[in-house]
Amino acid sequence: MRVSLELAAAAANAPIYWENLGLRPGIDLGFFTLRWYSLAYLAGIALGYFHLTRMIKSPGAPLAQRHAEDLFFWCTLGIIFGGRLGYATFYEPSLWGDPMALLSVWNGGMSFHGGLIGTVLAIVWVSYRGKLNFMRVADYIAVNVPFGLLFGRLANFVNGELWGRAAGPDVPWAMVFPHGGPVARHPSQLYEALLEGLVLGVVLLCLFWLTRARWRTGLLVGVFTLGYGLSRFTVEFFREPDQQLAEFAVRTGFSMGQWLTMPMILIGLALIVTALIRPAQGASARVASA
Repeated sequence: MRVSLELAAAAANAPIYWENLGLRPGIDLGFFTLRWYSLAYLAGIALGYFHLTRMIKSPGAPLAQRHAEDLFFWCTLGIIFGGRLGYATFYEPSLWGDPMALLSVWNGGMSFHGGLIGTVLAIVWVSYRGKLNFMRVADYIAVNVPFGLLFGRLANFVNGELWGRAAGPDVPWAMVFPHGGPVARHPSQLYEALLEGLVLGVVLLCLFWLTRARWRTGLLVGVFTLGYGLSRFTVEFFREPDQQLAEFAVRTGFSMGQWLTMPMILIGLALIVTALIRPAQGASARVASA
C-alpha cells in the first residue's frame, strides 16, 4: 500500500512533456506547411477588423468604414514589418548584417514592441490623411489588440517556443519543452495568453461596451498600455530570456522585455490620469462621415 502511494505521488509530481500533447507547428499540406504562427497573425488581424467595424457603428465613432479599411491595410504592414525590424533591433542585431535572414519572417522572430511602433505609425498616417483625431482612433484600435496577443501567445505554445524559466516541484503544470533541455519549465506562453490576451481583452471590451470610457480620449489606450506593460513585466519573471540576451538580463537585473515595458507603464499611467482629468466628450461628439 505504501509503495502504491509513493508511486502515485511520484506520478502526480511528474512534469508534463510538451511532445506528448500531440501538438504540431502547423497544417501539413504536403507541399507546404501552413504554420499556426502565421494563422495566429491572420486571425488576430481579421477578428480585430471585424470587431472594429462593429465598434464604429456605435455613437461617437471617430472614424468611418473607409478609414477602418485603410487601417486594416496599413496596420497589417506595420505589425509585420515593425515586428520583424523590432526583433532585429531589440533582440538579435546580427540580423541586420544578413538581409535575407532579416526578411525571413517565416523562420520566426517577431517583437511586440516593434509591431506596436509599426501600428502607431500606421494610425498616424491614416489619421493624418483622413483628418482624424489620432488619440481617439488609437482608443478604438487598442481595444482590438488583445485578440492578436491571445492568438499569438497560443501559437508560441503550440510551436513549443519562448518557454519559461525552470519551475519547482510545487508547479504541477510545469512542462518539459523539446528544445529546453530536461528541465521542467513554466509554460509562460500560456501565462501571457491569459494576461495580455484574455484578461486585458475582457477589461477593454467591458470598458468600451458597458461604460462611457470611449468618450474619454486616451483612456482606452492608457488602459491597454498600462495593462500590457504590467502583464508583460510580471510574466517576464517566469519567462526564459532569449539566449543571446541571457547575460544582459543577469547584468542589468531585468530582461529586455521588462526594460521595454517600463516606459509603457509610465505612459499608460499618464494617459489614464490625463483622460480622467479632462471632461468627457459626451454624446454630441462628431461622428465621422462615411
